[in-house]
Amino acid sequence: MQKAVEKEDILELLHKIKSGDATPEEVFSRLRDEPFSDLGYANVDYHRALRQGVGEVIYGSGKTPLQIAGILTDMRANNARNVLVTRITGETAEFISNQKIEIIYHAVPKLGIALPGAEREKTGSIVVASGGTSDMAVCEEAAITAEVLGNNVTRVYDVGVAGIHRLLARYKILSGARVVIAVAGMEGALASVIGGLVGCPVIAVPTSVGYGANFGGLSALLTMLNSCASGVSVVNIDNGFGAGVIASLINKIATAAN
Repeated sequence: MQKAVEKEDILELLHKIKSGDATPEEVFSRLRDEPFSDLGYANVDYHRALRQGVGEVIYGSGKTPLQIAGILTDMRANNARNVLVTRITGETAEFISNQKIEIIYHAVPKLGIALPGAEREKTGSIVVASGGTSDMAVCEEAAITAEVLGNNVTRVYDVGVAGIHRLLARYKILSGARVVIAVAGMEGALASVIGGLVGCPVIAVPTSVGYGANFGGLSALLTMLNSCASGVSVVNIDNGFGAGVIASLINKIATAAN
């Protein structure tokens, strides 16, 4: 029996009861199925999408290619689709593909979309802005995550404060967003500047890009945490995935309200 359960599945089951196409006992049996698979090295959560609106995501760093392939094989058997696999190398993606598991690999953010299925309808407007081209890997992790979750995403790259006219030239795009993800390393000032320009939530992502005193992204993190612009929140260093998920949740709430 399929374990992966989406909110849409629950609504469909309830409509089947209403129309007489299913009995309450049949629906109860479907919902009580064990909500995860115990693979020994991983417990794959199949009710996460029902609880949170976002299905299980595989964080690839620290896992062996064989473990990732094993998790994906179980997810495929349980009807999971468009599974994000973050922080994997091209070699790992190739190994997964050789196991007859379809995966679309994006080399810049080192991110794969496994078991691709029908795309979600895209709504709203999320803008991903970067301080520099060197921040692009984190930007693309955020952008692709948001797109897979069903959001319209516009990229505005290399608009850091060293040449602020580049950012101001994109003001129309920024002001039309429901959420802006501001990604920057070095001193991380981009998020504060954007926060002072727009009237929507800004999710700041510090990156580990920078010279020695950047301390692997700590300087950007502290700048963003101490932003004087209201409406700026901060995720962890290089956490493009987390920013993409949060932006999606905010964007979907705004879409539902309109």
